[in-house]
Amino acid sequence: MGRWEPDAAGRLREAALELYVAQGYEQTTVAEIAERAGVTARTFFRHFADKREVLFGGSEELQARMTAAVEAAPPEAGPLDAVAAALDAAAGMIGGDHQRSKRRQAVLMANPELRERELMKMARLGDTLATVLGRRGGIDDDDARLVAEAGIAAFRIGFERWVGGPRSADLAAVLEEAWGRLRGLVGDRP
Repeated sequence: MGRWEPDAAGRLREAALELYVAQGYEQTTVAEIAERAGVTARTFFRHFADKREVLFGGSEELQARMTAAVEAAPPEAGPLDAVAAALDAAAGMIGGDHQRSKRRQAVLMANPELRERELMKMARLGDTLATVLGRRGGIDDDDARLVAEAGIAAFRIGFERWVGGPRSADLAAVLEEAWGRLRGLVGDRP
């Protein structure tokens, strides 16, 4: 086993996704993932708590980037524009690999446990964005939560549309359109 080879976590993510697509999430073991990635099961557990987390390993980075984008929005930007910046940050992080995102989404949709995990992570992301929006000032906690949750809804719907669409689609444009449509529905034209 080539434990010294670089990017063991990346190889484990790719191996897991390949196996989950080929034989199903439930039927795949950690040992099989590790073997396909060319590492030991012990190395697997150095990077991931369990086989679910292979699919969610970037969640913390996504949250950090979206939070940073809200914090970096100009002081004069309203909460809707700050959330738009967070959506742009998300697209910048995950929009570069349509095929991987599509395969990951298929695995999630085929497994209720994984869908539940995804929803929990999105809920935490919404909570974090609401907190950051509230710290920016000019908005009360309920409104911050409402805007953050709306942003998460636009993200989820836009992302699902993107992975279901052509490979050439641009995630940033799809998310911008979803956010713009939502803003238009509530009468806040960009």
